[in-house]
Amino acid sequence: MISLAGRDILHAWGKFVFTGLGLGLLIGVTLSMAGIYRGMVDDAEILLDNSGADLWVVQRDTLGPYAESSSLQDDLYRGILTLPGVVRAANVTYLTMQVGQGDRERRAMVVGVVPGGPGEPGQPRFLVAGRHLTQGHYEAVADLATGFRLGEQIRIRRNLYRIVGLTRRAVSSGGDPMVFIPLKDAQEAQFLKDNDAIIHQRQRTLANPALNRPGQPGLLEAVLASQTVNSSVNAILVRVAPGADPDAVAGEIRRWKRLTVHTRAEMNEILQAKLIATSARQIFMFLVILSVVSAAIVAFIIYTLTLGKIREIAVLKLIGTRNRTIAATILWQALGLGAIGFMVGKIAASLWAPIFPKYVLLLPGDAARGFGIVMIICVLASLIAIRAALRVDPAEAIGG
Repeated sequence: MISLAGRDILHAWGKFVFTGLGLGLLIGVTLSMAGIYRGMVDDAEILLDNSGADLWVVQRDTLGPYAESSSLQDDLYRGILTLPGVVRAANVTYLTMQVGQGDRERRAMVVGVVPGGPGEPGQPRFLVAGRHLTQGHYEAVADLATGFRLGEQIRIRRNLYRIVGLTRRAVSSGGDPMVFIPLKDAQEAQFLKDNDAIIHQRQRTLANPALNRPGQPGLLEAVLASQTVNSSVNAILVRVAPGADPDAVAGEIRRWKRLTVHTRAEMNEILQAKLIATSARQIFMFLVILSVVSAAIVAFIIYTLTLGKIREIAVLKLIGTRNRTIAATILWQALGLGAIGFMVGKIAASLWAPIFPKYVLLLPGDAARGFGIVMIICVLASLIAIRAALRVDPAEAIGG
């Protein structure tokens, strides 16, 4: 029966090859959709790995700093450092914006970190060239995906920064590459108001009669000073001591500092349940639609090929060929078509994955599961053609 199916495929090899190519491109898109989802999950995990933190301390009752905005005073980390089980605590800011380089711009997540070595929380961990941030101002470490090179100058808000290091796989949960700059510069970029806004705010403050009371001479000056200085951060990254229980340390911070603390497991759940969930459902719907379309294409092609061989099938029946052999021949043709399509799809997905703007992660396990699903679809799609073949009257071989 396999030989019979093979001979029939060789007889009409052009139809099978071109049909396999078309089906393969569709399967390639399906595999790429699954790879995009895997890439989103991997981006979220890499984001947490790059932070180098065991705990994320954020504004009370928020899901910050990635799923929601969060604002903390930048001196709170000192009190956290005094708690038992805490080894390191460092401020960090996150701001997604356009970063300029010459005449072009690149969307990136600008991360403000405390300058230091690779052991500091928030510092990029996978440096491939250059060095980490050591100066307090106007240095940057960029991800390779930004396209920036060592020694280049980039523009963030009003200031220029020199690229002193390059890292890889430093991305936000949305897949935007990261640019690391010193914390003070990042605070200025994110929180400092421009000159016009400061002037207008001062004018409104000076016109406020409540701040010009005779018995409070220093109140107006204090308010004016606070309007030009903003010492806020988005989160505090905490690393616990070896052997310490992160949940216990998080409980101490919540108890004494009255702040929200997320552990690694909680932050991973926030990223996947809050940020990726909607995209995951959309991708799942696309996968279902593509699977249905693939099944319909295979069913239509096999059914069309079967109808084109009605006379040959009638001759087989007339010479005594069993229905089981005819059905197996059609089934093997469908499986052969699916195998050709899957090989083309796997090759196509591997070739165009690096071109995608988002990270596409093609796992061998997903490919194996995809191959199994393709074979099941081919089996189901062949049932219509098998049913039509078994209903052929042997007399048609004579009457044709």
